[in-house]
Amino acid sequence: MFKHLRKWFVTRFFGHSRRRARLVSKDGRCNIEFGNVEAQSRLIFFVDIWTTVLDLKWRYKMTIFITAFLGSWFFFGLLWYVVAYVHKDLPEFHPPANHTPCVEHINGLTSAFLFSLETQVTIGYGFRCVTEQCGTAIFLLIFQSILGVIINSFMCGAILAKISRPKKRAKTITFSKNAVISKRGGKLCLLIRVANLRKSLLIGSHIYGKLLRTTITPEGETIILDQININFVVDAGNENLFFISPLTIYHVIDHTSPFFHMAAETLPQQDFELVVFLDGTVEATSATCQVRTSYVPEEVLWGYRFAPIVSKTKEGKYRVDFHNFSKTVEVETPHCAMCLYNEKDARAKMKRGYDNPNFVLSEVNETDDTKM
Repeated sequence: MFKHLRKWFVTRFFGHSRRRARLVSKDGRCNIEFGNVEAQSRLIFFVDIWTTVLDLKWRYKMTIFITAFLGSWFFFGLLWYVVAYVHKDLPEFHPPANHTPCVEHINGLTSAFLFSLETQVTIGYGFRCVTEQCGTAIFLLIFQSILGVIINSFMCGAILAKISRPKKRAKTITFSKNAVISKRGGKLCLLIRVANLRKSLLIGSHIYGKLLRTTITPEGETIILDQININFVVDAGNENLFFISPLTIYHVIDHTSPFFHMAAETLPQQDFELVVFLDGTVEATSATCQVRTSYVPEEVLWGYRFAPIVSKTKEGKYRVDFHNFSKTVEVETPHCAMCLYNEKDARAKMKRGYDNPNFVLSEVNETDDTKM
C-alpha cells in the first residue's frame, strides 16, 4: 500500500518536471517550429495563397474575410465619390436642373459607399443607378462587378473548404490512452486500441507506426528523431480495415522489432516516442484524412491487456462500452521478449531430445563360446 502511495505522490508532484518532450501530441498536433527561415522563403507562402489561407486559424481567417469585403466596398465607394466629384454631380457644385449625373442620387461619401455596397453584392434597391452620361462610371461598374465575384468566390470557397476539411473527421477517431505489452497468440505483442466514434466508415483504412529516437551511427553522427518503421496489424491484416467497431491493433515483438531488447524493468528508462498513424477515406466526402497520436515510455504498460468492451444485448444488437475503452487488466507476461523466445527454444529442444556430449560409444566384440 505504501508503495502505491509513494508512486502516486511522486507522479502527482514531480511528474510534471520529468515530462518528456513530444514531437506529436496525443491529439495529433506536431510540436515543431522552424527558425532562421529566409525572407525569400517566406514569400513562397504567398505564392500558394490558397493553402496559406486554409491553414490560417479561424480568427485570422474571419479577419481577412471581413477586411476583404469592407475594404473593397470602401475603396470603390471612394472611386464613386471621385467620379461624382470630377463630374460635378455633388450638391455642393449646385448643378443645373437639366444636369444628368454619372450616378443618380450620390450626394456625398456615405451615399457613394452605399452605392458601392449595392453594386458589389447585387442588392439593386433601384434608387441609385448609373446613367449613360459618362463612360468612366460604366467601366468602373463593370470592373467592380467582376472583382466582387472574384472576392466572393475566393472567400466563400475558403470558408467552405475550411469547414469541410477532413481534419475535423479525424477528431472522431480516438486511440487508447496507453499502449500495452502482453502475449497474444503465443507471441509477445505491443497492443493499441483505436475506435471510430461515428457510424460512417473510413474506406481503405491503413494503419502503421514510426518509432522516433536518437541514434548514433557507426561514423559517430548523432541523428535526432531517427525514424524506424513499426508494423501494426489486426487479425485480418493492416489494410482495408472493417472499422465498424473498436479494433485492437498489435505489433509483434520479434527479433526484428526495436522493442526486442527492452524489458519490463528497462522500459521506463528508454528514450523514444511511438507515433501511430491511421489513414483512410471519409465515406461521405471521399476526402483522405490522417489521424495521429503518440506514446512515450511512461504510457506503455508492460504486463497488461485491454478490458473487453464489446457485448451482445438480449435484442441481438452489439453494444460498445466506451467506459472501458482505455481500461487495462494486469496479466501474466514474460518480462522480456528474449526470455519468451529462449523459453520456446528450450521447449522445442526438449521435444526433439538433445545429445549428451559426455556420452562415449564403445564397441564390444562378441565371442562365440560354442565350438563345433
